[in-house]
Amino acid sequence: MLCLAGLPTMGSMASSSSIPPQSAGPAAPPTKPDPEALLIDIYKDLGANRLREAQAKADALVATYPTFRLGHLVRGDLLLMHARPVRNFGAMADGPQDKLKELRDEAMVRIRSLQEKPDPRLIPKAVLQVGDDQKNILVVDTSRSRMYVYENQGGELKYQTDYYISQGRFGANKAKEGDQRTPIGVYYVNNRIPGPKLPDFYGTGALPLSYPNEWDKRNGRSGYGIWLHGTPSDNFSRPPLSSDGCVVLANPDLQSLYSTAEVGKTVVVISQHVQFVDKGEWNKQREAATAMLEQWQQSLENADGDKTLAYYSNDFRSAQGENLSLWYSRQQKSMNGARFTSVKLRDVSLFRYPGGPEDMIVSTFTQESAVGKSKNAIRKRQYWVKEGSQWKIIYEGNA
Repeated sequence: MLCLAGLPTMGSMASSSSIPPQSAGPAAPPTKPDPEALLIDIYKDLGANRLREAQAKADALVATYPTFRLGHLVRGDLLLMHARPVRNFGAMADGPQDKLKELRDEAMVRIRSLQEKPDPRLIPKAVLQVGDDQKNILVVDTSRSRMYVYENQGGELKYQTDYYISQGRFGANKAKEGDQRTPIGVYYVNNRIPGPKLPDFYGTGALPLSYPNEWDKRNGRSGYGIWLHGTPSDNFSRPPLSSDGCVVLANPDLQSLYSTAEVGKTVVVISQHVQFVDKGEWNKQREAATAMLEQWQQSLENADGDKTLAYYSNDFRSAQGENLSLWYSRQQKSMNGARFTSVKLRDVSLFRYPGGPEDMIVSTFTQESAVGKSKNAIRKRQYWVKEGSQWKIIYEGNA
C-alpha cells in the first residue's frame, strides 16, 4: 500500500515518533493523540502485516477526528483489505480522481515531512536574532508544507512544535494579485480576527500578515489579504496546494498559534526551502550581522556623516521612492544642523531574507536618539544587501 501510494517504506520510517505518551497524574486533562502520529503507526502496522492493529488505529483516528478525510480514506482501504487485495491508495473504483489525488498528495507530504523532520537542536538559518520583545517565531517551509514554531528563550531559539500547512494553489513566490500563490519573505502578524467574526471557511480564527512588505512593494508585487487561518468546520485539513495564497492550518493548530501571536511582534518567515544550521554556525552568523548594525549605529552617534553615508547603497530607495541623495538630504534638513549625542538600539531582530538577493538581511529595531536634552524613540526597518564584501542599506524606513 505504501509503495503504491509513493510513500516511504517502513524501514525508512523506523525513526519516526509514534503517539506521544499522555501526561501522568489524575488531574491532567485527556490529550487527543496526534493525527499524523496515528497515521505513521497505521503505516508501520501495515508494513509488519498487522492488519488488525492498523484497523483499530484507523477506527480511533476517524473517531477522534471525524472530519479528517485522509483518515477516512486510509480506513476505507483497510476495510477493503479484509475482502480483497488493495492495489491503489484510495482504492474506491468510483471515487472522484481529483479528490483522491489531493488526499494522496496530503498523505505524501505529511509522512515525508515527519520522516525528514529537522533535528530540534538545529536553528533556521534565516533567523539571525530575535528581539527581546518577541516571544515566538514561525518559520514556513513551502516545499515541505510545514510550519516550525520556535520560542525565544533569553535570545536563543528553542524548537516547540511543527504543523502541516496548506499553501497557494499554484505554490509559492507570489508576484501579483490573484495569482493564487503564497508570498516568500519576512512578515509580521498585523491583526488578530477571532473565528466568530469570520465566515466558517476561515475556521477558528485568522492572523493577517503584513504582505506586501517594503521589499514586495519595491519589487512591484501586488495583492493583499494573506492570512494564517483555519479550515471549515466540516474539514480537518486541506490539500497541500489549495488556498488563494494564504497559509492554512488545522483549526487546533491555528488556535494554538492564535493564543500566543502578538500583533506587530510575531514574525512569520516564509521560505521555499528552510535551511538549518547548528548553534556554532548560527552564533557566527548572528555576531557578524550584529556587528554590521552596531557599526552603522556608532557612525550615527559619532556624527560621522561621510562614514554613515558609506553604509548606504547607490541603489537605495526610500518608502517614497527617493534615491539616496534626496532621502539623505531630507534627513539632514530634519536635524536642522543638530547632532546626536547618543544613539541606542533596542529590541533588535535580524533575519536573512528568503527569496531576495542571495545575501540580504532585514533588521528591525527601536532607535533611541538624544540631541542634547531632547530624546526621541522611533521603530525602524532596514534592508541590507551584500555588495562585494561590504554590507549596504538598500531601504530604510519606519516600521
